Amino acid sequence: MAHDFNLHAPVGANKKKKILGRGQGTGRGTTAGKGNKGQKARSGGKTYVGFEGGQMPLYRRLAHRGFSNYPFKKEWQIVNLGQIEKFFEAGDTVDLASLHKKGLAKGADPVKVLSNGDFSKKLNFKVAAASAGAKEKIEKAGGSIALNPPLPKARPKVNKKKTGGKK
Repeated sequence: MAHDFNLHAPVGANKKKKILGRGQGTGRGTTAGKGNKGQKARSGGKTYVGFEGGQMPLYRRLAHRGFSNYPFKKEWQIVNLGQIEKFFEAGDTVDLASLHKKGLAKGADPVKVLSNGDFSKKLNFKVAAASAGAKEKIEKAGGSIALNPPLPKARPKVNKKKTGGKK
């Protein structure tokens, strides 16, 4: 039985490396694809992002003032009562560890319980926060809820320039 093993790379897969600056006869000599003169034709003649040819760049022309609350924002893991109803049996304790085991929470962010879905089981909640509607549903079903709010995030470190004067 004769096999025709005609394996080859697809067209355009194997390209020759462009070799620059090896004389005029190569077609890529003299300026080696860098055009004629100027900063970009020189060795080490690079510029940075936002460079405006020596003009004061935009990011330095505009004032930088103000404050961003982004580093201090609170991030919650949202869990709905409808989800809890499916995964927990009556009398269980619902806290971060038990939610992790059931796959309803990930990571260390605090959990907030919301009232979406039907809820009828008597459960003990130990979470960071809960909506007013969720509290109402939990207490109506005979359960209890203890809130343990999370500690505030640590302030990010700010590099303050040292003053040059003697004290």
